[in-house]
Amino acid sequence: MFNIGDFARHGRVSVRMLRHYDATGLLRPAHVDPASGYRHYTAAQLARLNRIIALKDLGFTLRQVHDIVDEKVEAEELRGMLRLRRAELETAVAAERARLTQVEARLRAIESEGHMPTNDVVLKSVPAVRVARLTATAASFDPEDIGSVIGPLYTVLFRRLELAGIAPTGPGVSHYEDAPEGGGRITVHAAVQVSAPLGSGDFEVVDLPPVERAATIVHRGAMATVLPTAQTLARWIDAGGHTSVGYPREVTLECPENLDDWVTELQAPLDEA
Repeated sequence: MFNIGDFARHGRVSVRMLRHYDATGLLRPAHVDPASGYRHYTAAQLARLNRIIALKDLGFTLRQVHDIVDEKVEAEELRGMLRLRRAELETAVAAERARLTQVEARLRAIESEGHMPTNDVVLKSVPAVRVARLTATAASFDPEDIGSVIGPLYTVLFRRLELAGIAPTGPGVSHYEDAPEGGGRITVHAAVQVSAPLGSGDFEVVDLPPVERAATIVHRGAMATVLPTAQTLARWIDAGGHTSVGYPREVTLECPENLDDWVTELQAPLDEA
């Protein structure tokens, strides 16, 4: 099982949202510790969460979502609803196109339930790596919020590296942590491997520590569509009785001009048990 923080990360939603869904009866935890009151969820509950988010993005109220989900809407019918919403978004302003990508990602997650093989996951150790990085804060771990922050960060980082005469020596390594101010905000680190002295200036050069046990999976395509791959990784972690400790790193192995051809490895750190 996952605690509420880990489940929120794998579902790409906020802890506050999960608490609200619990209070309204939309998504109850699988188990609540009677002594501490801590909520715990299973990977199987990602399916219901995906449907809730997809229906919300279609514009349904929470009461309508509750009614539809409890009637166990089939994937085919939900797919039709999402395609209708896609047609509406394609005629909207450019600012709405990011939401369209997220709707499609949720759709793929729903379509892949029970079909995406978890044998694509590899358990391995990750060595320490030196990176140059820039840091900013995103409103949440939602791909849309992350994407709006990390893209500009990398643009500035590569420009500053070029001005400093430092060439990357390896792939980009995006990594995340909860922001100190809380509220579901995320500290976003846009980093790339370099061979340079430790220090800070126009950018920071740090050594990322090794990860003794990491569950890894390769995602092919734009990061805006990473959700099904990330949830396959979450199901593997849950099925194996592992515990994730923090957000997965995203190592960009190939980044051609066409985002659909990108290759990214997700590296989820696990506890040492």
